[in-house]
Amino acid sequence: MKTLNQLAKTPADLTKNLTPDRLEKLKAEALGMKLLYGTERVTEEVMDALWQMAQEKKVLHHMEKMQKGEIVNTIAGVPCENRPALHTAMRDLFSQAPRAAEATQLARQEIEKLKKFYPRFTHFTDLVQIGIGGSSLGPQAICLGLEAFHKPGKRVHFISNVDPDETTKIFKALDLKKTVVVVVSKSGSTLETVTNEARARQLFESVGLPSKDHVIAVTGKGSPMDDPQKYLSSFYIWDYIGGRYSVTSMVGAVMLAFVLGIDALMEFLQGAHEMDTIALSSDPAKNLPLISALLGVWNRNYLNLPTVAIIPYSQALSRFPAHLQQLDMESNGKRIDKSGKAVDFETGPIIWGEPGTNGQHSFFQLIHQGTTVVPLEIVAFKETQYGEDLEVQGTTSQEKLLANLFAQSIALAQGEKSDNPNKFFPGNRPNRILLARRLDPFTIGALLAYYEHKVVFQGFLWNINSFDQEGVQLGKTLASKIINLFKKQGNFPLGEAYLKQL
Repeated sequence: MKTLNQLAKTPADLTKNLTPDRLEKLKAEALGMKLLYGTERVTEEVMDALWQMAQEKKVLHHMEKMQKGEIVNTIAGVPCENRPALHTAMRDLFSQAPRAAEATQLARQEIEKLKKFYPRFTHFTDLVQIGIGGSSLGPQAICLGLEAFHKPGKRVHFISNVDPDETTKIFKALDLKKTVVVVVSKSGSTLETVTNEARARQLFESVGLPSKDHVIAVTGKGSPMDDPQKYLSSFYIWDYIGGRYSVTSMVGAVMLAFVLGIDALMEFLQGAHEMDTIALSSDPAKNLPLISALLGVWNRNYLNLPTVAIIPYSQALSRFPAHLQQLDMESNGKRIDKSGKAVDFETGPIIWGEPGTNGQHSFFQLIHQGTTVVPLEIVAFKETQYGEDLEVQGTTSQEKLLANLFAQSIALAQGEKSDNPNKFFPGNRPNRILLARRLDPFTIGALLAYYEHKVVFQGFLWNINSFDQEGVQLGKTLASKIINLFKKQGNFPLGEAYLKQL
C-alpha cells in the first residue's frame, strides 16, 4: 500500500511514454481474449505492486472459497444474508469434479428438465420474459448480444417496468396463441413482477386462452410461484444466486434455450465456466478479471477517478453496459466493510456507457477535453458476427470500426498539443481494450464471467460484501406505504404531501 501510494505521486505519463514496445509488454491473454492496458497510467513496477497487494489481500484464496461454496455473503456481527454466492456452480457442468458439487448437481437437474421441456417451445414464436433488475438486465443484454444466432421465427421481449404502457405495447404486437411468458421472481412476490404477470394472464384469458398453458415460472423452490396448477412448468433458482449474477442460471437459460437452442446455450455456459477457471489462475499474464480489477482499484483509489465508461465497439452489446451498471454498482456501492465498520476510502465507481462509434459523436467530447478524467473500458471484436461486410473506399466497415476504437484509445492517452487552446487535448486519459475474435455464445459467456469476477475481485480487495443489496430495499418499503395511501390505508405524511401534487 505504501509503495502504491508513492508510485501514485508520479504515475506514467502517457503523453510521453506511449510506444509500440509499451503496448506489447502491458497485455494479458486467455481464452482467445487479449487485455491491452498499455494505455493505462501504470508501469511494470505499478503492476508488480498491484499484484503484490492482491496476494496480501488473498483475493485468489477468496475466489476459490467462493467457487467452492463457502459463505462469502456475510458481514461479521451484523444480521445479513449470510450465505454462499454460487453463480459459478450453475456453469460448472463440464467438470468431472465440480467445485461445489451439490449446487452443480442441482443446476444439472434444471438443465436436464429444460432439455426435456425444450420440444414444447416448438409451438411458440414469441417469448416474453417478465422480471426486474437482474431478472431482466442481464438476460436482455445477452439475448441482444447473440441476436445473430437466434433461431429463425423465434423472438424474445422483456417487460421489467411496472409502467402499464410497456406491457400493453409489447402484447399488442403479439399473437397470443403463439406466445409463452416466462415470469422470473426468486421469492415469487416481487411487486412489479406479480403485477405484470397478472396483466399478462388477464390478456390471455380475455381471448379465451387458459393462462396456465402459456406461463412458465422461474422461481425459488416452494415459493408462491412454485405451483403446477398455475404454470406450464417451473424451473428453480436458489438463494445463493444473486439477481445480478443469475444470467447463467434458469433466469437466463430458459429464455436463451428458446431463442438459441440447447447447443448454443451450453456453449454460452461453457464460456462462462472457462473464465471461472481463469479467475483462479495465479499467472499475472493470464488472469484477465483480476488484472482488470487491479487496474480499476489503481484508477479509483490511487488516481482518484470516480467513474468508468464501458464502451463496446459492437452494436450487439448495446444493453451490456446497463447490465454492468447494475452488476458493479449494486455489488460494490457499499460504505461499510465486512466487519461492519464504515470505510475510509472510495469503493465502487459510477459505471455507465454506450456503444462506439456512436459515443464518439456524443459524450466523448467531455472524455477528451472535459475537466473530469473518465477511464474507459473498451470491448471489441476482430470479426463480425454475421460474416458479411462491404469494402468502401478501400476498407471494410469492420476495419473502420476497429480503426476508430484504436484511434480513440491512442488519442485519449497521447492527447495533442496545439497553440489554439480550443484544439488542445491534455491526454493522459486512461483506457484499456478487451479484444476478442468474434462475439459468439462461448465468447459472450466468457465476457459475462470476466466482468462478474472483476467486480467480485474488487470487492475482495476493498473487503466489502459484493453479494447483498440492502440499498434497494428502503425505496421498496416506502413505495409500499404510498401504495397503501392509494388504497386509502395507513398514515405517511411525506407520501401524502406528494399525492397532493397529482
